[in-house]
Amino acid sequence: MASFANTKRPHVVCVPFPAQGHVSPMLKLAKLVHHNGFYTTFVNTEFNHKRLLRSNGPQSLDGLPDFRFETIPDGLPPSDRNATQHVPSICAATAKNCLVPFRNLINKINATEGVPPATCIVSDGIMSFTLRVAEELGIPDVLFWTTSACGFMCYLQYRQLVQRGYTPLKVESDITNGYLETTVDWVPGMRDMRLKDFPSFIRTTDPNDIMLNFFLNETETERISKATAIILNTFDAFEHDVLHALLTIHPNIYTIGPLQLLLNNTIDDEKVKSIGSNLWKEDLSCVEWLDTKEPNSVVYVNFGSITVMNYDEFTEMAWGLANSKKQFLWIIRPDLITGDAVNLPEDFLSEIKDRGMIASWCPQEKVLKHRAIGGFLTHSGWNSMLESVCAGVPVICWPFFAEQQTNCRYSCIEWEMGMEIIDLKRSEVEILVRELMDVEKGKKMKLKTMNWKEEAEKAANPGGSSCINLNKLFNEVLFAPSSEVSNGRI
Repeated sequence: MASFANTKRPHVVCVPFPAQGHVSPMLKLAKLVHHNGFYTTFVNTEFNHKRLLRSNGPQSLDGLPDFRFETIPDGLPPSDRNATQHVPSICAATAKNCLVPFRNLINKINATEGVPPATCIVSDGIMSFTLRVAEELGIPDVLFWTTSACGFMCYLQYRQLVQRGYTPLKVESDITNGYLETTVDWVPGMRDMRLKDFPSFIRTTDPNDIMLNFFLNETETERISKATAIILNTFDAFEHDVLHALLTIHPNIYTIGPLQLLLNNTIDDEKVKSIGSNLWKEDLSCVEWLDTKEPNSVVYVNFGSITVMNYDEFTEMAWGLANSKKQFLWIIRPDLITGDAVNLPEDFLSEIKDRGMIASWCPQEKVLKHRAIGGFLTHSGWNSMLESVCAGVPVICWPFFAEQQTNCRYSCIEWEMGMEIIDLKRSEVEILVRELMDVEKGKKMKLKTMNWKEEAEKAANPGGSSCINLNKLFNEVLFAPSSEVSNGRI
């Protein structure tokens, strides 16, 4: 850990996108940044800051004198608080409304007595309004894309997909008539890709679609090139080919994942470790329930913080799990079902009485590492995929949106650690759960996942690729003036 007089310390300002899957990895990175000698400011939206205080306790974000929390508005109208779970609304609002409040915040920080001025900004890849502020101040701005490398590469192809006529779709039926099976063989570092494997925002007939155009803008070559460096929460062995292809697009790419392993290997300060990132209050009784179960006997089911399903999909999923006759822990958010409260049928509850548990939120990393967990039914969000790898738990994928489709394809084909639910019917869920937990295919997936776990641990250990890259990031970018940043290496 470097030593500085406080007013001369380098000061990193971290700006996550205001969604659970973005806040969590950014906070892990912020903790590592702080541990390595940086004064650290973490910028939440006002609404999410209040949610974090409610779910983690009023003392949870007190932090330390040199690890501070600040807020900016998210730009959403006060009357539309439900939109904080609606990604298109958040994307549109932050892109349009956050620049001026963020600039004002940085000016306030730089004028605060006893606080060193901001020397670097680390912002989410889709909060790129920060680039303008960094440029005005002449300080580095590092973009942290919290996607997989393969997902990031796919977003970078959106312009080509539009220019070549693949999207927008010609008719709505293209989503279901087989058109999405079209092969795309020109993506650098990626083979055997189909349109269905690209992030889901291409599945629109509207040329003015908010999300299609948002990612067209966010991945413009000019905007990406303005970033001093790009961070990815992955490790070299896992996404080797696509990472090398990405280096031709931006020379300063730092792979520093899995962040949870680097964090666990590095930080033992309980005050820092206790700073929470969950936007929902955790139900710890599910861990106690797992303690009563045999090793590798429970299927963990969680579709993340954004996924929603209609009631018919929910019912098929529920009865598929019940009919598998396997024990399961299912995390069901109150807003999981579109437009409806979650009401579990009495006959379903009776059927799963002795082998199923329902909880509203949980400490997922801890759950996945529990000896009782044998498989994970997931939406294939990137944090969940990495946490599966770190725990050595194979997956069943039911991707919902964004690059979850890409992660699913890689899990099932490239990494050989997963199976996909193609058609959400109870019979298919039942069959896949049994295959995962009982048959030879599931055992092979488990073995493959354990191999990836070993590779992830190698990368995060001293001398491993991610550990080396993290130190390079500190020394070559975060400690250095923008004009002195040297080329990163994979």
